[in-house]
Formats: sequence, structure tokens, C-alpha cells
Amino acid sequence: MIIGLLYFSAIRVDTMDIDASQYAEMSREMAKSGDYLHLYDRGMDYLDKPPFLFWASATGIRIFGVNNFGYKLPSILFALWCLYATYRLARRLYGETIGRYAALILATCQGMFLMTNDIRCDTILMSWVVTAIWMLQEWVVNRKIKHLIAGAACIAFGMMTKGPIALMVPVFCFIANWSLHREWANFLKPQYLLALLVIGVLLIPMSIGLYQQFDLHPEKVMAGKTGVSGLRFFYWSQSFGRITGESPWKNGADMSFLLLNMLWSFLPWILLFLAALIYNTATLIKQKFRLQPQQEWITTGGFLLSYLSLGSSAYQLPHYIFVAFPLAAIVTAKFIYDITENGELPKLKKLMQPVHYVITLILLVVTLILVTYVFPAPVFVMVLAVLGIVFILALIFTKQPVNKLLLVPAMGIIIVNIFVSNQLYPNLLKFQVGSTVGKYMRQQGVTGKDAVGYKMHDPMNSISFYANDLINCTDTVRDVAGKKYVLTMDDGALDLKQKGYQFDTVFSGQLFKISELTLPFLDPATRSTETRAYYWLKIR
Repeated sequence: MIIGLLYFSAIRVDTMDIDASQYAEMSREMAKSGDYLHLYDRGMDYLDKPPFLFWASATGIRIFGVNNFGYKLPSILFALWCLYATYRLARRLYGETIGRYAALILATCQGMFLMTNDIRCDTILMSWVVTAIWMLQEWVVNRKIKHLIAGAACIAFGMMTKGPIALMVPVFCFIANWSLHREWANFLKPQYLLALLVIGVLLIPMSIGLYQQFDLHPEKVMAGKTGVSGLRFFYWSQSFGRITGESPWKNGADMSFLLLNMLWSFLPWILLFLAALIYNTATLIKQKFRLQPQQEWITTGGFLLSYLSLGSSAYQLPHYIFVAFPLAAIVTAKFIYDITENGELPKLKKLMQPVHYVITLILLVVTLILVTYVFPAPVFVMVLAVLGIVFILALIFTKQPVNKLLLVPAMGIIIVNIFVSNQLYPNLLKFQVGSTVGKYMRQQGVTGKDAVGYKMHDPMNSISFYANDLINCTDTVRDVAGKKYVLTMDDGALDLKQKGYQFDTVFSGQLFKISELTLPFLDPATRSTETRAYYWLKIR
């Protein structure tokens, strides 16, 4: 209940530039046009992500309006379903208790809190993928064809969310498990033809849209090239092309990139997960790569193969590994259960418990600094932060028979994110010019034809979303002609003045690229050195 309320509290936080606000604006445009087959970004052809996120969010916007609730609600609901599917998969593999542990661990990793605030494709993708694995495991156990069809459908919808990775992760899971169990007969089943048929049929609408928008129009220029096939892009180039080198997307990330980012995104469970991963791998080696009947490598093997695949890409971002977080949560849950309930590895438990107490207390102290110094909150909020630390200390020292290795980190990170969602993010969004100005335009009835952004150097997809109208940005002064309002910065205002424009400053503010936080910005004493002024001008 607490976690669900915390997820839903993210609705009051505006979408963040770059990706989340871009997806919000694209969803708004789709809802307005009613064209669900073709994707456009600010009126331009879009070829990057598949359409399911936009379908879901556009539907939310059509029902609830152009606002945070309409855009974010579908993804938050998928996040909650993901927790349930993770619980059901873990319960199928290990029983009720570990199922509950796994759901709690996934629900309280930092990446999940981030995904319900900064909406991207990965929340929905993760939900489809873990549901597919759960359904396919049900089919393996009871051979009911409805589970195979449901698993195949989830794979198809996952592919419509973020491409072939939605197929590859389940394949990795079962390849690892069947190989190590020497269950070779499972690799060739005639029922797989039915599964492939279901996937193919469900992918038809997306494929038609891609073909119509791009393959039928080779003259379109995408990423500086003509003759771009939308079908080839989604089914090959966007995913496998990053491994083969065909894709131009490269950022120099190596095999360690995703792991290093998991140090924060899978907090507070990352050390326990790494210990479990090492322990499971060492056990497998001792058993000469043959599993016992009661063992499974759907989770450990699926995670490792997914990681190796994603880590081989020439272009990586921290959230790419989120698709495998349900598997990591189950691995961690089983490990915690073994060392706390079954008494395994007592020396490791003795080490891990105080380490996680310290990690939790450090996070809480950082939160206290946040609400007292970085963005000072009302006194009662500061008092609540102190009470949160007191609560965790009481939980640490209680004599009650509770699983402290599970509950202390979980409760600690929940308390931290109550303040992050309700204190940090709202204060950060005050420095995001797009959402601030977009809301003002909507309140004042200013439309896109009356306003323009001139020489704005930051992404501003959020301005169009919150203004509920397409607002163009330009670096060409002739595009300012005929506009009643101009959003600009110091160099733009000076340039307009030199070009003979006369204007009044309606209001001004300070902006900062909040997706790239710096220590000087977080320090109130040096924050002004990191921010830049923007101006909302009324042309005379």
C-alpha cells in the first residue's frame, strides 16, 4: 500500500526533459491526431522507439486530458503489474515467501522509483517481459496451451514497446535453464510454431505503420540517410546493429557500464545481488555445469545472458538493464531467504547485515541534508526526516523476530524516496523552463502560433506538452516575426534588441538541465553559478 501510494505520488511531478517530456509530447500529438500507426515528434517523422508506450499514454491522455495523470498513469499501472508478475514467477519457482520477498525487493530498488517518476519505455517493457517468463514457465510446468499463447502475446507487446530485447530475454532464461538441466527435448516443440504465429500476428499493426511511414517513402531523410527501412530498423538495426557495428549509435560504453550504474539503480540490494550471483555461479561450477532437479537458472542465467547481450552494445544507457531487474530481484530474494531463514552462509550474513544498516543510514542522512540544506523544507518535513532515521534505528535494535536484512533496507529506501519524490523533484522542476513556461501559456491562453522559443539552448519538449500546443524553437530571427511572445535567454534578448525589436519582460527565471545534476548546483551557495537566466518577452 505504501509503495503504491509512493508510485502514484509521482503523478504530481512534471515530466523531465529530455526523454520523458519528448515521449509525453509525442503521446499528446498522437492523442490529438488519432493516428496510432505512425509516430511523429513535433510534427516530424520519428524512428527510434516502437509505439506501445505512445499508444498507452495517448489513451491515458484522451481519457484524462493533457496532464501528468493522463501521461503517467498507464506506466505506473504497468509498474504495479510488474511487481505482481515478479511475485507470481518467484512463487512458481520457490514458493510464497520468496515470491513476496522478490516483489518487495523489486518494488524498493531505486530504479523502480526512478521509472515511476521519469517515465520511459522500460517500465512497460519490464512488465511485459517478466509476465512472458512467468507465463512460459507455467506452460513448461503444466503444458496448458493458454499459458504459451499468453507468453507469446506478452513477448509481442514487449517487442512493440522496445524491440527484439523483449524476445531475447525470455529466450536467454529458458536456454540457460534447459541447457544446464540437459532438457534438450524442450528446445524443439511443435507448439513453438503457434507461439511464433501469435507473435507475428500481433506485430502486424506496428509493422504496417512502419512500412507505410518509411519503407514506402525511401525519399525520406532519417539520420542523414535516405532509403531507410522502418522494418529493418526495428527488427535488426536498432538492437542487433549496435552489436554488429551497423548502427551509428556509439557512446564508448564497455561491458562494465551497466554494472557500474546498477550500483545506484539497484540500491539498496546491489551488494546482496552480487553476492548471490557469485554464489550461484560458484555452485554451478562445483556441480560441473549441471543443475540439480530442485535448482533453476531461469533467473541467474537469464540475467547473465541478458547482461552480456546488452553490455556488448556499442551504445548503452543506464536504464537498459532495467528489463532484467525482476530476475535480479528473484535471485536476491532467494539468497536472502537462504541466509536468513535456512541458516546458510552465517559468516556472510554476519557481514552483510551491518553493511546494509550503514548503507541505509547513510542514505537517510543524505536525505536529511537534502531537506535541511540543499532544498530547505518546512520544519515539520525536517522533523519527519529525523523521525525516519529514528524509526530505522529502532528497527535495527528491536528484539522482535523480524528479517532485518530485508526490512531495514526496504523501509529505509521507502523513507528516502518519500522525500525525494515530494521534496527533491518538485524543487528541481522549478528550474525546468519548458514545463514552467508551458503551464503559464496554457493558463494565459497563449497558443503556439503566438509564441516561439528563440535561441533556447536546452531541450524543451515539455513546453509543448504543458502548453497543449506545438511551440517551435528557432535560432533564426526571421521566425520571430509576427509572434506576440518570445521565450529566450540573455544572448537571444540582446540579439532581438540589436535587430530593432522592442519588448517587455513579462517574467524571468533561472534554468538548469536537471537531468545532469552537479554538486555546485546542489549547494545553495554556488547554485547561481550553474543556472542561467531565461525571459518571457511580450513583443510591442
